Amino acid sequence: MALSKNKIKFIHSLELKKNRKAEKAFLAEGHKLVGDLLGHFHCRLLVATDEWYAANRRAQTNAIDETVMVSEEELSRASLLKTPQQVLAVFEQPEYSTDPSVISRSLCLALDGVQDPGNLGTIVRLADWFGIEDVFCSPQTADIYNPKAMQATMGGIARVRLHYTPLPDLIRTLDRETPVYGTFLDGENMYGEKLSTHGLIIMGNEGNGIGPEVGSLINRRLYIPNYPAGRETSESLNVAIATAIVCAEFRRQAPSL
Repeated sequence: MALSKNKIKFIHSLELKKNRKAEKAFLAEGHKLVGDLLGHFHCRLLVATDEWYAANRRAQTNAIDETVMVSEEELSRASLLKTPQQVLAVFEQPEYSTDPSVISRSLCLALDGVQDPGNLGTIVRLADWFGIEDVFCSPQTADIYNPKAMQATMGGIARVRLHYTPLPDLIRTLDRETPVYGTFLDGENMYGEKLSTHGLIIMGNEGNGIGPEVGSLINRRLYIPNYPAGRETSESLNVAIATAIVCAEFRRQAPSL
């Protein structure tokens, strides 16, 4: 079956958020990403070369609405990547219920206006690495189904649930004793604090940090110290790098399983 112009047009349309929202679908490309998502999300359309399909048993055993075999040239016309990687797929967006009680049982992340899709995808990849299964995003945070964000997750989105919800409302539902962490220049040195195995870690916007409304609800203010103390240095860290540093310290302090 040839890849029709209408299907190519549909695939390209998913580059825009309004179309992804209307279709409740998203695009994934490449061996690693598509392979990780098959079996986790419902696949509406799989477009692959014969070589890729023959080498990937999961694509042959998972329920897929439609499979189209193509040449490398045909794939390049459908792909959004400069260098297509043998396969692309259209998946349905999952629907997760937002359950604040998970914050009292496990460590969760919250993103207050993270706008760069690459940063968002990298943070999801980090959450997957550090065993954080729920990430709460403000409505101003980038769309995880943006193709650039999806590529940056490196498949971590298969094991991390994202919830888009107003963060102040979410935090106000929590018990007052639930730790709500955030990083600030006037916070306590992170390496001198006893960190919890549950609660919410909030990371802020690339340029403005955590907004004032969310900031007023944080009850554990942390600081990532530079080295050596007092040395002139960069104004701030990239939000994804800061997330990695914070999560690593939380997990370092966690009891060994």
